[in-house]
Amino acid sequence: MNFDYGEFTTRNLGFVTAEEQARLRKAEVFVAGVGGMGGACVQALARAGVGRLILADVDEFETSNLNRQVFAFTDTVGRAKAQATAEAIRRINPQAEVQVLGAEWTDHLGDIAARCKILVNGCDDIPATIHLYRTAQAQGASVIDAYAAPLPSVILVRPGDPRPEARLGYPTRGQDWRAITPEAARAAFMKEIEYVLTHSSAHRHVDLAMAAEMAAGKRKRMSFAPMVITTGCLLAYEALSLATGRPSRTDFRGWFFNPYDLKVERPVPAPIAAVKRALVRRFMAKLLAK
Repeated sequence: MNFDYGEFTTRNLGFVTAEEQARLRKAEVFVAGVGGMGGACVQALARAGVGRLILADVDEFETSNLNRQVFAFTDTVGRAKAQATAEAIRRINPQAEVQVLGAEWTDHLGDIAARCKILVNGCDDIPATIHLYRTAQAQGASVIDAYAAPLPSVILVRPGDPRPEARLGYPTRGQDWRAITPEAARAAFMKEIEYVLTHSSAHRHVDLAMAAEMAAGKRKRMSFAPMVITTGCLLAYEALSLATGRPSRTDFRGWFFNPYDLKVERPVPAPIAAVKRALVRRFMAKLLAK
């Protein structure tokens, strides 16, 4: 095939201008974790014509990934996720510049964030995520992320915004990210769950008994293709807005998309949140005690 970038992206025009498409071709985006929502984000960015992608993942595709991860196929099971994803991207756009990183990505993050100002967090490792946010702030980069929630969500944390670590009250503040214990990471994760339950209707859309087992570390995270892929596309929208210079109303608090009730759920006002948070804490304590 004689690949032509202009023909490849011609149907984008009308959604973006020719000038914006040219910016996308020159844009560089880093994605940490290319499994579920990270993989869906990468696919959308590649098909939108983003010219430079840095992909990082420490895992291999496994059979349980087939239910939701867009680059997981029976013939990629057992293969490194970042490498298999990079190969798929080059099949979409042979002219794309794709860099692949494995476990060493955390060591290179400072250099990456110094030159690449759009960072997408698709990993579920709390210490690595904290390292990503801290490094982004130090290097003046923006982080696009989502909550661990049964509803699609998206967060955009610009360089001057508070980090989730401080905003949600993680017990990891002031600690070297490499020294964060599994207990501290779990406590940080529970703070995120507390926020999700306080500011969204997430509890109505998931089996709470199974969610409690997941929170207690007794089972793997639940994931569902429509939720995961929708979340990845929301992340991609934010990355494309940053790359083209378009404004976004998404902020560091983020928002949830509720496809069941056909609405967007934004953070509730502080007085309501205070009351609801107290109820959520009691509810979580009771649920985890079972």
